[in-house]
Amino acid sequence: MNINLAKTKFLLLFLFILTMPAVLSACGSRSTPKPPDTLASEISLRASDIVQDINKEDFVPISPDAVPKNPCTNLSVPTYITKVENLYFIVDCYHNQIIYHDNLTDPLSSWQVMTDQISKGHTIASDGLVYLADDTENNRILVFEKKEGVFYHTQSFTEIGSRPHYIIYDDNTQTFYALSSMSGEMYLFRHDPDDSRMYLTGIHKIEQLTGTYVRSFTIDGSDIYFVSGILGNPAILQADLNSFEIEETYPVPDSMAGMVQLTITENGYYITISTDINGSQDYATMIYTDDLSNLIKGKYDDVYGQFIGGGTPYYITSIDNVYYLTEHRIPGHSIWEFKITGGSITDVKTIY
Repeated sequence: MNINLAKTKFLLLFLFILTMPAVLSACGSRSTPKPPDTLASEISLRASDIVQDINKEDFVPISPDAVPKNPCTNLSVPTYITKVENLYFIVDCYHNQIIYHDNLTDPLSSWQVMTDQISKGHTIASDGLVYLADDTENNRILVFEKKEGVFYHTQSFTEIGSRPHYIIYDDNTQTFYALSSMSGEMYLFRHDPDDSRMYLTGIHKIEQLTGTYVRSFTIDGSDIYFVSGILGNPAILQADLNSFEIEETYPVPDSMAGMVQLTITENGYYITISTDINGSQDYATMIYTDDLSNLIKGKYDDVYGQFIGGGTPYYITSIDNVYYLTEHRIPGHSIWEFKITGGSITDVKTIY
């Protein structure tokens, strides 16, 4: 009996060791989010308002050469730069327009205007079929489609919270996420496969963000991070992307309460900061840390000196393995290009 009991215990221990990695993996991290099983049209809270149907037989497209050129020779508080397929897009916030071009070397007067029918828009995102932009001061999301080389405003969503400020497309969930910057509401938009009609498929309320100005969020796999506004207790909030329940809170000093964006890299975290808790842009900077829990301890590096400094760094995007930073308050230095090598900022140069 003792021998049999020993054999049984050994067998159970052996089986546990074999399955232990799977158990630890399941407990230690969540799986990568996947697109919903149901069609967007089936779970829609509401469909977009149709502005124009570019697929109608009687639709007459305009020539790409007829698209207006950018009337401005400079940028006025540019907030975002991105690239979709072979075109670059800049959201020129205070000029109330989005412009596009096929390179970053030609003068701004060579760029074309995607739209000038927005008020203080901040970002644009695309899945290759549709392009969604926030129309911040009008509380709208605008939808654009491309036909024969020309962009058309085809759909709109009105009454999107209070000052929608940041929108991105997440390929894992095949969903557009747009944040109402003043109300703590996240709006989710999707379309059915091979159909450009957009649907609002969900609204999530993050109570901790209500009533404060939150400029952005960052999706990292199954996690979503929110930077703080200037009211309440300044902190970075880490939540579950599926439920939007807060899982971790990382307090930050009052000096960096008015954060703009959190950028996650292989080596750590870069954070752009617009103001302190009192709204003063004198505290605008860019910092780096390898551990978010160290921020409240003052353990971080100020890396804004890699640039000229003295301005207000805003959103960072990664395009073709190179990073771009939009910035305002410094004439002639509105968009920067740089690389991150071994945890350090290198090859910094001004684009516009």
